[in-house]
Amino acid sequence: MASGTVTSSEYISHHLTNLTFGYHEKTDSWRFVNTDPANGELALPHEFGFWAVNVDTLLWSIGLGLLFMWLFRKVAKSVTSGVPGGGQNFVETIIEFVDDNVKGIFHHKNPVIAPLSLTIFVWVFLMNLMDLVPIDWVPYIFNEMGVHYMKIVPTTDVNATGGMALSVFALIVYYSIKQKGIGGFIKELSFQPLPKIFAPFNLFLEVVGLLAKPVSLALRLFGNMYAGEMIFILIALLPFWAQWVLSVPWAIFHILVITLQAFIFMVLTIVYLAMAHDDH
Repeated sequence: MASGTVTSSEYISHHLTNLTFGYHEKTDSWRFVNTDPANGELALPHEFGFWAVNVDTLLWSIGLGLLFMWLFRKVAKSVTSGVPGGGQNFVETIIEFVDDNVKGIFHHKNPVIAPLSLTIFVWVFLMNLMDLVPIDWVPYIFNEMGVHYMKIVPTTDVNATGGMALSVFALIVYYSIKQKGIGGFIKELSFQPLPKIFAPFNLFLEVVGLLAKPVSLALRLFGNMYAGEMIFILIALLPFWAQWVLSVPWAIFHILVITLQAFIFMVLTIVYLAMAHDDH
């Protein structure tokens, strides 16, 4: 980018690279993914150790989470029983929408499920919404400040979607054991759907099905958002007039995608937690 001559493959690779910090094995140092001023070597994400951190994913996801909490807290503090303002109407609509879905799926008593579902829906939606920001705007600003890599859509990072999915998985296991006990949880995995004599086979099937839940949650959200981001990047490689012809319709369609993916993640979380509370 500094030289002004960037090939299509370099442009795509640049926009798909996270701002990673960790131990770089090749240069034997702790550093960011970047060009090393000493020897000009490019530090790539796969050259970092296991504990490398995608700094941009963390910053944007935490920042959007704080924005969500600040916005809803501000509306809650100024709520009125009279004629509500636009902000109160908007927040109340979202809360009623989430509450209706929880009541329709989850038929147990648990005060955590509704707030959790609201958090998932709004937070994932805000992270997905960053995909509508023009692809070069934010990376250009950070590049001018000396930060050469910046991905602003956290859900295009499988580490973010995987982390959220593992959190949901931990809740599934926790509530399964809390509701049924360890023995009941193991029996549920071992004695269905086939007769007890096939317990080892049942256990294999049920464990695979249990592990598939966080995997499907993580990869569904990541795959859809990553594909959408890739299309925006490919459109950005076209001539300027073609970018407007294609990017605007795709952005309008993508509004449906980002909303739908947040909704699916929320609904599947409710369904999985409802299954964890059900006793078979």
